[in-house]
Amino acid sequence: MTSTASPFLTLPGAVDVASLGDGRDAGIPAHYGNPLGEQRALAEGRAIVDLSDRAVLSITGPDRLSWLNSITSQALTGLRPGESSETLLLDVNGRLEYAVRLIEDGETVWLLVEKDEATGLLAWLDKMRFMLRVELADRTNDLATIGTLGDPALPIAAPNGVPLIWNDPWHAVTPGGHQYAHGEHPGANWSWSERLVPRDALPSLVTRVAAGEFPAAGLLAVEALRIAAWRPRFATEVDEKTIPHELDWLRTAVHLTKGCYRGQETVAKVHNLGHPPRRLVMLHLDGSEGAHPSRGSVVSLDGREIGLVTSSALHYELGPIALAVVKRSADPAATLTVDADGTEVTAAQEIVVPPEAGAEAGVPRLPRLGAVTRR
Repeated sequence: MTSTASPFLTLPGAVDVASLGDGRDAGIPAHYGNPLGEQRALAEGRAIVDLSDRAVLSITGPDRLSWLNSITSQALTGLRPGESSETLLLDVNGRLEYAVRLIEDGETVWLLVEKDEATGLLAWLDKMRFMLRVELADRTNDLATIGTLGDPALPIAAPNGVPLIWNDPWHAVTPGGHQYAHGEHPGANWSWSERLVPRDALPSLVTRVAAGEFPAAGLLAVEALRIAAWRPRFATEVDEKTIPHELDWLRTAVHLTKGCYRGQETVAKVHNLGHPPRRLVMLHLDGSEGAHPSRGSVVSLDGREIGLVTSSALHYELGPIALAVVKRSADPAATLTVDADGTEVTAAQEIVVPPEAGAEAGVPRLPRLGAVTRR
């Protein structure tokens, strides 16, 4: 896997994500000197985002889709060439271990993952091959990821004649999925895609950006828009206890009736009979103090810790916003407090996963044996 800095960092004003103290996305630009302007250009579909630090894996062989279908949360056997999806790998207790974006091209299924996931995921998949007709490879040194909300003219890789474009399904509930969020969803207009380009084409893309053919936006821009769309990301929203229900990830990454896979029992039990112990919220932060929380900032209610910030950003229209995972029992109408490096910042909740999420089976509660019915 490549570990060199992106050529996009040679553009005027480029600031490496690493300089902001975030090692997860080091080696790509956080911004180019105008984060809010870049955000607007990205929202309008004009800009591209360098995500060349992300990893790309491939699986070939006639059993590739049926195999992935049997070990992950999404129904994948019907994927046709050019179609994309996303799926989750869970442990036996239903907790998230990997989140995978998929592109099928008729010969190969391409896996787009966070760079920190790649080595472990590839090793785990290799152990799970058994006698199946599949071959795995790390293609990160060959292919780089470019993100956009538009349709720029990019040199998209197509090794088997099908352009490798992952279209994010977050704009709607996928077949077999379920949405806990109520009302109009901000993800309905989310047209995000990730396009694989030959890695050796990155310098020419930088030249085109420098020539004004299209603008580049940094990672801060896409993170702000992602938060506003309530879109979870594995590198930020997931910890060692996360189950998909807590992030409303059943809407696009889980098929509830496809059959057995590792962790499926927990997924079904929580969805049908229980409630997720935590819930995702979007926070509208008070910006009057000039303090901005970071990932891991403590969220409190009446002086009691109820959760942590998972992502935060300054949105070009909404102002300071964040995603946080909080206890299910926390009052959804309450104003919360976030600790931003010692400064208390008030935060209004926008409910993503409501406290009543789950218990979809509607099983009636039976009276206790011997209980007396009072009139």
